[in-house]
Amino acid sequence: MKKFLTKNSKLVQVCTNCIYDENVDGIKFDIQGKCNYCAQIESLIKEYGTGGKKGKLLLKEIFRKIKKDGRGKKYDCIVGVSGGTDSSYLIDLIHREGLRPLAVHFDNTWNSEIATMNIKKMLKSLKIDLYTKVINSDEMDDIFRSFFLAGVAELDSSTDLGYATVLYKVATKFNVKYVLEGHSFVTEGITPLGTNYFDGKYIQGIHKKYGKIKMNSYPLMTFTKFLYWTLFKRIKKIRPLWYIDYSKEKARKILEKKFGWQYYGGHHLENQMTKFVHLVYFPSKFNTDYSNNNLSALVRNKIMSRDEAWRIYTKKKNVEKALIDYFLKRLKLSKKEYQRIMKKKPRYWTEFPTYKKRFEYFSPIFFLMQKANLVPKSFYLKYCKKN
Repeated sequence: MKKFLTKNSKLVQVCTNCIYDENVDGIKFDIQGKCNYCAQIESLIKEYGTGGKKGKLLLKEIFRKIKKDGRGKKYDCIVGVSGGTDSSYLIDLIHREGLRPLAVHFDNTWNSEIATMNIKKMLKSLKIDLYTKVINSDEMDDIFRSFFLAGVAELDSSTDLGYATVLYKVATKFNVKYVLEGHSFVTEGITPLGTNYFDGKYIQGIHKKYGKIKMNSYPLMTFTKFLYWTLFKRIKKIRPLWYIDYSKEKARKILEKKFGWQYYGGHHLENQMTKFVHLVYFPSKFNTDYSNNNLSALVRNKIMSRDEAWRIYTKKKNVEKALIDYFLKRLKLSKKEYQRIMKKKPRYWTEFPTYKKRFEYFSPIFFLMQKANLVPKSFYLKYCKKN
């Protein structure tokens, strides 16, 4: 079985179907050398009929139901937009299918100019309304600073959870039962639990210990609120890209030609904080590079060879000095304090309070909820199954 050289010139076993290597959390290889994450994606493709006749029919029925349930309402669905490829393509897709979405943007005040312009261009062209939740910048920076001081991997997790909370709140406000998300397991995979995890209790606990500014504008999702929106309000979370033949590369070309949309340079780089996390924080502090998610997807989809993907993955990345300087300025950190924290031994979510055990306890209920599209299947796999 062929092994590959890492950046540190060590030989490691790499999946024969992608570039996930033996150091990926929870990875296992079958007798042919294929990893369990490739097997999981193949299972999801079969279940959702991704890219085939089954997927088209399932998605067509979902859209029919959304239109039916939305009769008499101003909007029939809520869609999160970030200015990135996936959410931008999703907006165009559902507009072509005749849905009447309300676009929702969560502004953590770290947006890139390109992402902001992408949102404006698309929504103006498609005549789609936008609802934006802007968080107080000092408050958001204090949450980010808390996670940095804690030394945990989930530095930007408050953005993801805050976004999810706002989507539920807006859906409730406008009495809409469907929230659509631009996520594709084919192009992104499903990140293993391993060292990364977050929920409302985790964010609250980290901030309480290390933060200085009270959370006022930040929308914290508690376990009770989550159950209220999913189990009692019956707001469904749909990921249309799970059902179709979707390619980021083709999507970008369509968006560029149709809307004058601009690419921002890489996966998760449409926001300055996520850019720092993926280009600096993960590689430097945790010796982790999540670009293998996207590169593995390119290999699985026969867009790139394993050798080429591995070469890109192990190539030294150039980091903009201005990005680190901006991070220090926003979080009011000295270079000395920054270097001290970056050199400290990493800490993990298991050392702090979370809802993980509670999600596991209610696993049978969440299993039924993901079958009814009340929560995404990826949520069930990551949060509710014991690791």
